[in-house]
Amino acid sequence: MKFRTLVRHIREAFRNIWRNGWMTFASISTVSVTLLILGAFVLLALNLDHITGSVEKTVEIRLFLKMDTTDDQIKAIENEIRGMPEVSEVVFVPREQGLEELKKGFGEEADLFAGLEKENPLPDAFVVKTRIPQETGKVAELIAKIPQVEKVRYARDVVERLFKITDTIRNVGIVLIIGLAFTAMFLIANTIKLTILSRSREIEIMKLVGATNGFIRWPFFIEGSLLGMVGALLPLAILLGGYQYLYRSANEQIAITLFVPLLPIQEVWQDLTLLLIGLGILIGIWGTITSIRRFLRV
Repeated sequence: MKFRTLVRHIREAFRNIWRNGWMTFASISTVSVTLLILGAFVLLALNLDHITGSVEKTVEIRLFLKMDTTDDQIKAIENEIRGMPEVSEVVFVPREQGLEELKKGFGEEADLFAGLEKENPLPDAFVVKTRIPQETGKVAELIAKIPQVEKVRYARDVVERLFKITDTIRNVGIVLIIGLAFTAMFLIANTIKLTILSRSREIEIMKLVGATNGFIRWPFFIEGSLLGMVGALLPLAILLGGYQYLYRSANEQIAITLFVPLLPIQEVWQDLTLLLIGLGILIGIWGTITSIRRFLRV
């Protein structure tokens, strides 16, 4: 396409937007309201995924060795656990360190453990984390089979319940986002269809005087893209401004309640901007394509 023709199409698109004031307002309003709902849910889904991911990372296995385990056996057990492909981190906790950690856990009542340094009843231990938290149970079963391992401990019921909850949240989030995206596309396509319907006579005249389908389509494509992009900017500004306010005013309270703070705006604004503007332009073009097709069969 020649540059002069492209400029002509862009000028024609802006002229159509200005000429169809109320339909333009309706289209942008539809895009804005729908993308505002979609964007709010995307922010919610991003933070839910962040919170569940942070909680999952805290899942660990603690295994205790038999009291008669030698240093060579400890080294062999560590190498065996590190060799498991599911394992990402192995930390050895000597019995002396275990006692110190126990004392710290009791705070001012640590004196209850005075004198245990000489006859420390705690065994040596390992703390193990897996690459994928959902594999914790499988790895715990493998570790329990090592001969010198006395006991393997992890919050099995809590972990399994946690994974069920986080999987449910993720699946519901994906379904709702897809559903809202299709709802937005349907509403915007219908709105653009009404815009094109009001100009069907103009399209018929252009066809009768010999204009090609491509020549007729381009101004509508540009118009649909502009409507989608402008319709995405307003909810984007509202969502980013509202999220920043929420982060500054309530993040500390949320972190205390959920043990995990919200994602900072620096980690969400790019994804949200690309998603909303890209989706706005895409559904604007898609709405134009589906709406204009039948008017070109003259």
